[in-house]
Amino acid sequence: MPPMALNGVVTKAGFMEKTVTVTVSRWVIHKLTGKRIERSKKYLIHDEKNQLRKDDVVTIRNCPPISALKRFRLERILKSPETERDISRALNIVKVQQKKPALQTPLPV
Repeated sequence: MPPMALNGVVTKAGFMEKTVTVTVSRWVIHKLTGKRIERSKKYLIHDEKNQLRKDDVVTIRNCPPISALKRFRLERILKSPETERDISRALNIVKVQQKKPALQTPLPV
């Protein structure tokens, strides 16, 4: 099999050890009508560190067979909504903590 790198979305994670399901979508043109149709295929991916979560956008690359159905491994995480949400929450907490001391200044008597 020639080297392939595909981009896809994690659709199932956390149910198997070191394995996630990634859906790779592509657009094709219907021969008769000329309309665009989305075709998708699911792949089982080897995730060595169990770091992937649902809805992560990843790049996968083919490799020698790891198990009966796993032929791809994780190459790179492109976007992780959970990580982005955690970062934004941490930034909001820092902003709130910075504002609190200014509001709690004692009033002169």
